[in-house]
Amino acid sequence: MTKYAREILDLINQSDAHLTAEQIYLRIKEQEPRIVLATVYNNLNQLYSQSLIRKVSVEGYPDRYDKMTRHDHLVCRECGGLSDVTLEDLTSLLQSQIEEEILSYDLKLSHICPACRRKQN
Repeated sequence: MTKYAREILDLINQSDAHLTAEQIYLRIKEQEPRIVLATVYNNLNQLYSQSLIRKVSVEGYPDRYDKMTRHDHLVCRECGGLSDVTLEDLTSLLQSQIEEEILSYDLKLSHICPACRRKQN
């Protein structure tokens, strides 16, 4: 693993936020001023393809990156806000309903966050 890949992985694993590539770039750049955004994207793609990080896609927003710990997400339909939620593992229930082996699943629950609800009222 390259030096940058290790730094990116450590940043994602230590963060409670769901960081975009640009946010990761800006944080890494503070310590590594010579890094370029393309390097961050290349390393994110490599870490994702090696199943070391999760990519969370929400339509209309940039991809965000997350640690591999078992959890699901609440996505605000209004602002795109993303928060973690820990639900019961559904792998065996889902597996019983299909004939294919499930390697993993990504559950995103759509809702309207409290801040957006207040704005609507």
